[in-house]
Amino acid sequence: MTHASDASDAFPLPYLTGYAPDLLAQVRGLIADGRLSGILAQRYPDTHEVRTERALYDYVSDLKARHMKSAPPLAKVAYDPRLQTVRNALGTHSSVSRVQGGKLKAKREIRIAALFKEAPADFLRMIVVHELAHLKEREHDKAFYALCRHMAPDYHQLEFDLRLWLTARELPAS
Repeated sequence: MTHASDASDAFPLPYLTGYAPDLLAQVRGLIADGRLSGILAQRYPDTHEVRTERALYDYVSDLKARHMKSAPPLAKVAYDPRLQTVRNALGTHSSVSRVQGGKLKAKREIRIAALFKEAPADFLRMIVVHELAHLKEREHDKAFYALCRHMAPDYHQLEFDLRLWLTARELPAS
């Protein structure tokens, strides 16, 4: 006889690797009870209107202006349908350097996975904060996460809940 918890134990949790086993057990319990999606929908009911490339650029620019006035300008901000969550790339940042007039110039770009068009507003904010932080801090180290918390004090909770949301999106329909 198979119990619901046996089925949830078999469901992989790729977005939650590295979290404590007791926390993963709680997540598996919510999955087994069919409650994970509902809890997230209740916790994050707000949607956003940032659907176009222009709206995304304005949204990112506004956050940047509020929290990172001295950071270099962005040449492009875009939703990218090619970013795959399986490879843990929900957003990317890049800097293309070139020589122009005897000076080294850098064009900075941020790309956000297209699935964030439909994500709760707080999750879009979290991924934008993450990518903006990379303008100043390349590595995921203490300075990086301090900058993320400066822009979004609830950053760590949002990151965890985003991982739960990604997990819930991949659950088989029941």
